[in-house]
Amino acid sequence: MEFTDLGLVEPLLRAIRDERYVDPTPIQQQAIAPVLAGQDLLGCAQTGTGKTAAFALPILQRLMGQSKTTNRRAIRCLVMAPTRELAAQIAESFAAYGRYTGLRHTVIFGGVNQNPQCRALSAGVDILVATPGRLLDLLGQRKLSLGSVEVLVLDEADRMLDMGFLPDIRRVLAQVPPRRQTLLFSATVPTDIRKLASELLSNPVQVSVAPEAPAAETVAQSVYLVEKSHKQDLLQQLLRDRQVSRAIVFTRTKHGADRVAQKLGRAGIEAQAIHGNKSQNARVRAMEGFRSGRTRVLVASDIAARGIDVAEISHVFNFDMPNEAETYVHRIGRTGRAGATGMAISFCGSDERPYLRDIEKLTGQRLPVVKADGTLVAEPTEAQRDQRRSQQHQAQQRQHQQRIAPRDPSPGPAQDESTVSQGPTRRRRRRRGRNTGQRSLSAGAA
Repeated sequence: MEFTDLGLVEPLLRAIRDERYVDPTPIQQQAIAPVLAGQDLLGCAQTGTGKTAAFALPILQRLMGQSKTTNRRAIRCLVMAPTRELAAQIAESFAAYGRYTGLRHTVIFGGVNQNPQCRALSAGVDILVATPGRLLDLLGQRKLSLGSVEVLVLDEADRMLDMGFLPDIRRVLAQVPPRRQTLLFSATVPTDIRKLASELLSNPVQVSVAPEAPAAETVAQSVYLVEKSHKQDLLQQLLRDRQVSRAIVFTRTKHGADRVAQKLGRAGIEAQAIHGNKSQNARVRAMEGFRSGRTRVLVASDIAARGIDVAEISHVFNFDMPNEAETYVHRIGRTGRAGATGMAISFCGSDERPYLRDIEKLTGQRLPVVKADGTLVAEPTEAQRDQRRSQQHQAQQRQHQQRIAPRDPSPGPAQDESTVSQGPTRRRRRRRGRNTGQRSLSAGAA
């Protein structure tokens, strides 16, 4: 199938050619037609599968084909995203795909001065991409109105719920018209997402891309069993390999990201940290340096796991194992994108082994274990597994026999029989002698 088979108009096809897209991805093949038809949609797909184009292209075409009722542009499409980085990247995609449509868009998020965003809104936009916090702030200040929204998109909905944005989402929903097209995209579809979808969507089309194999097939995965105190040295050793052309290192906490980046810098490895405590300007500078290649290593907390879309990331390092298996999938999805290959290397301490088991259960595969010298630990053969099970069974039987065997009291040290037999007799004789003497004294006194 080609993009021309999806019913897209020439201005969009021209933009697609500019972006050097060849064939639509599976999520684009499934989603574009129903969105063009105005249907609600629930989409489940891995990161890096082309979700943004799957909803941006048909939305642009629908808005192009609708006549405006007023001269002033009103917001007709609202796209909500959980993080600033993801919102900015969605806006960049709308700019690229819509360059020949004449439609206007802007993006708003917190952490920066709101005045430029307000000026863009005042000039009128057709498409607004927003994070929930800044959107509610500007709604409260009456800087924008959502009364003309025709299409509502919730991207990375599961992440928004994980970050506690559900109350904010409900407040926004109260501001948009009930008659609208709603698109909900999520990397996973747990129970709470299905519940939200049932509230927001009307007879939705459901599209799903490879939910049974959530880990990217283009990513070579491995794990080092290494304690926390040795992780930094191992990371520095691996990053000195020039095959690591562009890498993201994921930590579980913001402070951990800063600490790892600082130690890498002291070791002579250029690295920048990015997380929620950084100012927006600092995050933009870090991302620009990473995209341009000036910074080879980006150290990120999980808040950025789905918000980074940079081409040609060769490696992802899980410095800390994520405590949620789904997060692992989102992390490694930063590499091996758009048909390229990548490597995901995890560092697992002894206290993180349960997280590793959860990841292997979700992905349905054992992660190859690597030794400190870089060689793979060979998987045992079936015969070796049988031998190990037999040895374990025999050991358990021996332990069981030892527990139930009757105890045979061993004799004590050898003793002289005369001593044993005479000891009590002598004591009895002494007692009788004392008693006899006492009776004799009593008789004399009488």
